Amino acid sequence: MGGCCQNFCKEFKAFALRGSVIDLAIGIIIGTAFVNVVQSLVDDVITPPLGLVLGGVDFVNLTIKMKNFVYKNQPPVVIRYGKFIQTIISLLIVALALFFVIKAINKVHKLATRKKAGKEGEELVQLEMDDQVKVLCEIRDLLAKQAITTTR
Repeated sequence: MGGCCQNFCKEFKAFALRGSVIDLAIGIIIGTAFVNVVQSLVDDVITPPLGLVLGGVDFVNLTIKMKNFVYKNQPPVVIRYGKFIQTIISLLIVALALFFVIKAINKVHKLATRKKAGKEGEELVQLEMDDQVKVLCEIRDLLAKQAITTTR
């Protein structure tokens, strides 16, 4: 029983300490913090001036009140579309940031691929030059032998 638990613990430790799992956890933590920062940016910095420009609109309080037809003694149902607009703005900002990150990663990947292809191309040219030099040396040697035999 104790051996089974130790085996499980060893396997779990090996899994958890693999680089990809730790990288994923760090990415999730950073992503969550980034979303919180963007949410604050939208709620506290972007929408208040936007509401002011739109005639003093407070996005948090933009609602539609629907009369409760089922339970008439209950308060009306409130649809908070202002919060929804703020969430859409947050989504667009996060999507734009991710687009730029992916674009930068793709650019770095292309540069690395070109650099690697350039090195492989140089090696190929060097091999071709070596083959050409060998062939030219063989031709030179054959011509030298032919010149020696014709001069005798």
